[in-house]
Amino acid sequence: MNSVIQVRNLTKRYKDALALDGVSFDIEQDAIYGLLGRNGAGKTTAMSILTAQNLPTSGEVRVFGENPYENARVLSRMCFVRESQKYPDDATPRHAFAAARLFFPRWDQGLADELIDDFQLPLKRTIKKLSRGQLSAVGVIIGLASRAEVTFFDEPYLGLDAVARQIFYDRLLADYAEVPRTILLSSHLIDEVSNLIERVLLIDDGRIIMDESAEDARALATNVVGDAAAVDRAVNGREVIHREGLGRVASVTFLGRLDGAERAAVVADGLELAPVSLQQLIVRLTQQRSAGRPGADGFSSSNSGPDSSGSNISGTNTTDADTQEGSLR
Repeated sequence: MNSVIQVRNLTKRYKDALALDGVSFDIEQDAIYGLLGRNGAGKTTAMSILTAQNLPTSGEVRVFGENPYENARVLSRMCFVRESQKYPDDATPRHAFAAARLFFPRWDQGLADELIDDFQLPLKRTIKKLSRGQLSAVGVIIGLASRAEVTFFDEPYLGLDAVARQIFYDRLLADYAEVPRTILLSSHLIDEVSNLIERVLLIDDGRIIMDESAEDARALATNVVGDAAAVDRAVNGREVIHREGLGRVASVTFLGRLDGAERAAVVADGLELAPVSLQQLIVRLTQQRSAGRPGADGFSSSNSGPDSSGSNISGTNTTDADTQEGSLR
C-alpha cells in the first residue's frame, strides 16, 4: 500500500515539557486508523503538526510526499476536525458549511444535507449558542462531507450522546465503503471505536508504543483465570501486564499467545482463558508504563522490536518506519 503520511523522528517540546519524543510512523492510503492514548499523551500535538497547525521542534513530516506547512496543494486534501474548533461569534452552521464547501474540492453537499437531518442540527442558530452536542455535530458533518483524502477526527464527537455517536460511526463506515480515504480517529472511547479502526497507533508519554493492525493488536495478550498457584505456573517466564486476585483465585493478563499444547495444558490445569479486548490491552499497557515497572521504557527490554509473534510494540519507537531510510528528503 502507499503511504500518504510519513513521519520520521518527530519531536515537539514546549519549554520543559516533551510532548513528542522522536516518533516515527507511516499512515497508509485508504485505511481507518485509531490514534489512541491517554490525555496528554501527545495525540493532539501529533495531529496538529501533521495538519500544519503546529511546527515540530525537530524531525520530518511528509504528506503526499510534501511538507504540509503553508502548502495549499496538501492542505486542501486534508480535513482536521477537533473538539475545540473555533468559529466567528456570529457564524451559524450554514456559514460553516458554506465555507467548507469552498475549501474542500471533494465536498458532498448531498451528504452534508443528510447528516444535518440525521443530527437534527439547527442551521440558523449562531454556533456560540449551540449545545455541546450540536457543536460536535457541526465538526462531524464537515469531516464526513468534506470527503478529504485524509481526515483527522480529534475527539470532536465527545459532545454527542450515545445515539448521535452511533449515527456518526454508522455514517462513517458507510461513506468510507462508498468513498475510501484515509481517516485518523483520536478517541478515549476505545470500546466504541474498536470495530471501526483497521490499525492502531498507541501513543504514551510522547512515544509510539504500538503500531499494529487492529486484528493483530487484539491477539497480543492473553488472560488466564483460576487457582492462583496454577495461574502462576501458567504465566511463569511470561511478561505480565496486569494481575488481580481474590482469595485463592487470580486473573493475570500477559503479553503473547499460547500454542495448542500450552492451551491444552492450561485447560487441563482447570484454568480458564479469556480474550483481552482492545481497550483492556491499551489500559493495561499504559498502566504498566506509568507504574514504572520493568518495561516502562517499552514493554520489556526484549520488546524493542517485533516480538516472536511478529507484533510491533515498543517504547523506543521501533516501527516499520525505523527500518527505512532515516530522512525523507
